[in-house]
Amino acid sequence: MSFFDYRDGVLCAEGVALPVIADAVGTPVHVYSAGALRHAANAFMSALRGLPSARFAFAVKANPNGAVLRLLAECGYGADIVSGGELRRALDAGIAPADVVFSGVGKTDQELIDALEAGIGQFNLELEEEGRVLAQLARRRGMRAPAVLRVNPDVDGGTHAKITTGRRTSKFGVDIAGASDMYDRLAQLDGLDLQGVALHIGSQISDLEPLEAAYRRIGALVLDLRARGHPITRVDLGGGLGIAYRPEDVMPSLAAYAAMVARVTRDWNVSLTFEPGRIITGLAGVLLTRVIWVKPGLSHPFVIVDAAMNDLARPALYDAYHRFAAVRPDGTTMVANIAGPVCETGDMFGTDRTIDHVARGDLAVFHATGAYGAAMASSYNSRPISPQVMVDGDRFELVGDRTLPFDTPAPLGCKPRTAGSVFDAELTQAA
Repeated sequence: MSFFDYRDGVLCAEGVALPVIADAVGTPVHVYSAGALRHAANAFMSALRGLPSARFAFAVKANPNGAVLRLLAECGYGADIVSGGELRRALDAGIAPADVVFSGVGKTDQELIDALEAGIGQFNLELEEEGRVLAQLARRRGMRAPAVLRVNPDVDGGTHAKITTGRRTSKFGVDIAGASDMYDRLAQLDGLDLQGVALHIGSQISDLEPLEAAYRRIGALVLDLRARGHPITRVDLGGGLGIAYRPEDVMPSLAAYAAMVARVTRDWNVSLTFEPGRIITGLAGVLLTRVIWVKPGLSHPFVIVDAAMNDLARPALYDAYHRFAAVRPDGTTMVANIAGPVCETGDMFGTDRTIDHVARGDLAVFHATGAYGAAMASSYNSRPISPQVMVDGDRFELVGDRTLPFDTPAPLGCKPRTAGSVFDAELTQAA
């Protein structure tokens, strides 16, 4: 099901033509579909609902927009956070503290204190010393911190090296070989309510075999911990399922994933936690941009757009692919290099790419930017942080301001608006 489709030759987000959004708030702009978000959130939850005591915590790092988090909270999701800022965003979005999971390898003492005082439901411990510090902070407040120990199963997720987190050399988690002895020591601390274990082996995973291998290793660890007398009641299986960025990408189905999880965990007798991120929001967003120039090149022209690596960092960071499409295609194609205006050679979105024919002033989109798009934005080159818009049916709302860096004056053509402004597509078009 696509929530971004062409109507009368113009690309629309649900019932809103993208040129209407460009006219209202300017470009570049991140555009989300509320329908796509609900569809993905409900599909993931429905596929895994049959598992015993399954809990769902959206990985806020994928998309921390408040409107997105509120919508997912309405769908029954908690939050997987990795910073104090994400804790604030989750709580402000109406997510119950008990439904918050605090992951991350570098939690500060103040972040631990804030999360304790907020009453979050789970701390994912990354090292033994963190557990001791957390226990001390909790004990001083007359509390016991609910926690699990994140274990590194030494399984390669088969994804990009920079988003692989389950190998033995990774900074994340504790070595599975010493996890049982560490658990013994942590379980004795008065301020800690140690309830189980967690793992996460990477992002954009396209093969279920590494996940199954990792889960089986965790299952063996659960058996060993119980043999040592520990009442293991909770296992956090993390997230990491990928999405199809290219038309030819084949990803495992949610049904296949759910069947694998059910098969591997059927004898664990625990509450399972899932931390989906990209698979919920990735396909629910596009980055709407305008062509500034079509610059001649030695072999192919450079299509220079007003979006840049500060708006969408993944291509520069990971050589990631995002499909580029004209908002009003004329049926012809061209071979071109797609580049942004930032003063870096790496500010490229595609090289020698066959794309819809575009010319100066045309609108275009980068597809599948709803995860790790606006979330990774910066103001490099003193460029404004691009706004974010949520479309729901034939209405759209500005859910993220165009933020200007430092004391930079607004560029000519920049259309700052107030977050929360609601637009009716029909009225906007009539105006």
